[in-house]
Amino acid sequence: MAVLESAVEKALRLRIIDDVLARAELNGGFLTREELLEWQVEGERVPVIDFSRGIRNPANFSSTLAIVRTVGGPYDDVESSEDGLLHYAYRKGDSWGGDNRKLRNALETGVPLILFRKEIKGILTPIAPVYVVDDEPENRCFIIALDEAFRFLPRGTDLSFDQKRYALRLAKQRLHQPAFRTRVLVAYQSRCSVCELKHASLLDAAHIVPDKDPRGRPTVTNGLAMCKIHHAAFDHHMLGVSPDYQVRISGAVLTEVDGPMLKHGLQEMDRRELALPERRKDHPDREFLAERFAEFSARL
Repeated sequence: MAVLESAVEKALRLRIIDDVLARAELNGGFLTREELLEWQVEGERVPVIDFSRGIRNPANFSSTLAIVRTVGGPYDDVESSEDGLLHYAYRKGDSWGGDNRKLRNALETGVPLILFRKEIKGILTPIAPVYVVDDEPENRCFIIALDEAFRFLPRGTDLSFDQKRYALRLAKQRLHQPAFRTRVLVAYQSRCSVCELKHASLLDAAHIVPDKDPRGRPTVTNGLAMCKIHHAAFDHHMLGVSPDYQVRISGAVLTEVDGPMLKHGLQEMDRRELALPERRKDHPDREFLAERFAEFSARL
């Protein structure tokens, strides 16, 4: 029988979710393991993740607060390429007790959870709210969705073509893009590769090969950390990056007269050396840059 949240628990859950997302955005979309373990609410320590397990079930909560997905980790958690849903494996032990009991209660009551993606040691990307929408005892897993709408489908129902397409689009927007941003910003030490701005909340991860291209995978070598103005200029071919890592500004922009933002923000970036990640293996793919730079050059 489901145990409903008290008003106090509900208010605390929603506050934690809002605060986690707000603080992560200030960091550039991610949080460290240390700050999540030492999370404070009105001066009281309320850890948002567990010290050693991939699930957070506070003793005073009736349902799970957060789950952690470690890419390539010990559990068989699968984000389906067919429906965009996360198949979250039962925790070890009794299928009907322990951690699984509070996850099942989250399913019955429909409460929102936080999903943390851990793709870099000590760094987690929060995705919230997410919902437990189904239970598959035969596969020893729960089904996690990124939209509350999936709660209202009859359990065990196969998704329609349109529902799968919607779920896959959500997965791309709410899982893949934030994870890509985290990986790229961490590699570039949260600074713009063009102007070296270090305000993480103003930084994006720009694709070199667009994500609509089959080769446009969300890998660090297909990304550049850029502030929002340089990302927009890059996407509109006003700014290019050569395969030898030099920033170039289009001739039309160089001859334009408009004010200090244009002058200092774009024109003075021409022929500036790109600020690269410390690790050589994280450097932008030169072949991808050459292809993108050819498109930029064709518009000069």
